[in-house]
Amino acid sequence: MRSFLPAVAEQLFQDIQKTYHETSQIPDDLLIALRFVFGPCALQALDLVDRSSVTCMSSPSGRKAFQVMGGSGHLYTCFISCHYCPCPAFAYTVLRRNEGLLCKHILAAYLCQAMGVTQQESVSDQHMSMLLSGTAPP
Repeated sequence: MRSFLPAVAEQLFQDIQKTYHETSQIPDDLLIALRFVFGPCALQALDLVDRSSVTCMSSPSGRKAFQVMGGSGHLYTCFISCHYCPCPAFAYTVLRRNEGLLCKHILAAYLCQAMGVTQQESVSDQHMSMLLSGTAPP
């Protein structure tokens, strides 16, 4: 599912998933590892998780997109299946400068999935098509 991420990041998400489901907390050592692997966006992503800012939109055809309410109140539609977020930080830091693996919005979506705290919303295939094309109303 996350084949584009380095093995260390994959393992980190697995460890978070296991530990969070057992204790409902992320231990300090995993928080430190998260910061080490993902840099400054790790704390920002955790803040988005704490604010329940991530919603998984799924359609009957099985397609998924994640809508993340950013700190500024802007709604970003992220596609973790193809590693994309329309935010300026993703375009600049990840795509242009190649200085990070992902932005805080995509990281928040991964963390919510690992922790099992993603809000779920079912949408029609037509609405998913509009999300995919960027023509869905906010």
